[in-house]
Amino acid sequence: MTGTSVAAAWAALSLGGAQYASAATRERALAATAARAVSVTGTTLDQVATPVGTGTYKRLTAGPGWPLVVRGDLAAAGTGRDDRRTGLASFVQFSDLHLVDTESPVRFEYLAKWNGSAYRPQEALNARGVSSLVERVNSLNGGPYTGLPFSMVMATGDNTDNHEHAELDWYLTVMGGGRMAQNTGDPNRYEGVQNSGNSAFWNPELSFVDGYKEQGFPQVPGFLSAAGRPFDAPGLRTPWYTTVGNHDDSIEGTLPDFGLLNDLYTGEYKLEGCDDATAAQLMDSLRRDPAGAVLLLGKLLVDGEAVRRITPDERRQPFTLKEFAQAHLNPAHTGAGPYGHGFTSDMVSSGKLYYTFRISEKVVGISLDTTNQAGFADGSLGTAQLRWLEQQLKAHSGHWYDTDGRRVTGGGSDDLIMVFSHHTSTSMGNLLPDPRNIFERRHDGNELVALLQRYPNVVAWVNGHTHMNKITPHGHTVPERAFWEINTASHIDYPQHGRIIEIADNGDGTLSLFTTLIESGAPYDTDFGSTTDANLAALYRELSYNDPHGRVTALLGTGEDHNTELLIAKPTK
Repeated sequence: MTGTSVAAAWAALSLGGAQYASAATRERALAATAARAVSVTGTTLDQVATPVGTGTYKRLTAGPGWPLVVRGDLAAAGTGRDDRRTGLASFVQFSDLHLVDTESPVRFEYLAKWNGSAYRPQEALNARGVSSLVERVNSLNGGPYTGLPFSMVMATGDNTDNHEHAELDWYLTVMGGGRMAQNTGDPNRYEGVQNSGNSAFWNPELSFVDGYKEQGFPQVPGFLSAAGRPFDAPGLRTPWYTTVGNHDDSIEGTLPDFGLLNDLYTGEYKLEGCDDATAAQLMDSLRRDPAGAVLLLGKLLVDGEAVRRITPDERRQPFTLKEFAQAHLNPAHTGAGPYGHGFTSDMVSSGKLYYTFRISEKVVGISLDTTNQAGFADGSLGTAQLRWLEQQLKAHSGHWYDTDGRRVTGGGSDDLIMVFSHHTSTSMGNLLPDPRNIFERRHDGNELVALLQRYPNVVAWVNGHTHMNKITPHGHTVPERAFWEINTASHIDYPQHGRIIEIADNGDGTLSLFTTLIESGAPYDTDFGSTTDANLAALYRELSYNDPHGRVTALLGTGEDHNTELLIAKPTK
């Protein structure tokens, strides 16, 4: 897509997906949005990053916010509900943070022309960008519509990019607070593709015109040394929880990890390129034969032509899911709490990384593990976890419906239920046997939707994985059996959003779920001559917008996926 067409698409998207007859009409919509809120400051209800300039490479500036869109897909919006509203919960979702070791030997940057997520020009600034999102949450007093303080932040998976111990330590430090540096190998010099001299990558410190500079990307003196220097991450002031994603349990989120590449992870050779035929073969293996891709990658690291010698680092060792949970139990990473961030010592022993937790007095959360270690990016649920989930749904429901549609009255606590996972309903089709329990049946997203619709206390399923803002109604002929699916963009690709979610009782038999997108606290303006922490965080956003392999318009979503009021029938007694 050309810079001109991106800007044209943005002209509609930046108005929340609505077409306004005039600027005055838009301003009235924003005024009405603000009038219904306690405060819109610090959210995309107030202002949104907006591209400016005529060249291919766009700078960003503060543009008008996105008005609230009321969605009555599942229940009608009654008049006077703002005056009757009672806040029940307020929290924040992060997703797909992808704390990334850009110097790792086990990466596929040279496949970017086939898969844009293989290399991103902004990725060396990832930790600073995520820390800036944390700063945004810390600056807010609570939800814009209920005014309730945030009870927690939930990170819905792909917290790391390549399941390395170094990346896990960075994730826990950014969330919990502490001093950190996003680099491995030699602490005094960068050893990755961005100073390789390969024109397929952005070489920010070099003067030669690579493929990115041909599209207007700048030269930034000192960029790589600044990206890898230590900085102090403030950490969240709000309790936070973790859900596991496919990038947290496999090689680059796709290949099964049987330990075959451990020596390559921690070794001294990094492949920085290969011919198109070999790259296409590897890409095909990634899609069709993950085990074959592992073997081919190992061969290329030994025999490939564009192999670079780098500094070995044991911190690149891949972690297991048990080690992932164990790291959360380290008191050094407790931060604002809770201890373990959802995980317990029993989970470390069993490897079952799913749990229930309380969001507020009347709202409970259920975090699922939808990963499948057989390979490929998509997920599913095993039978044991699906049965456990149904037990939790019954324990928190006053009534439900059996598989024949008959109402069943139970003795549960009658809480509202929010389900969290990494994968979405449409990305849970990976039914290969999971090596953790090879004889256990796997269940797809359709089965999970059907189960959740039997429990009226389920009001929303919150997830990530797609890197896209998308909100989907799951309707039912029995209104109280409907629920909303809320999918939020990543913080590695543009638009780099987090999402505030609030639940309110409207006092008329309906509930409102307010979803409000937030950007990081980084400034919009950038200075190509500065390497301050604030400017690096700002560059992280701007570079991601201009990533030629990015999918800006698709990932942004529409107004119906941004700042919304989602109406839903309140479960009957």
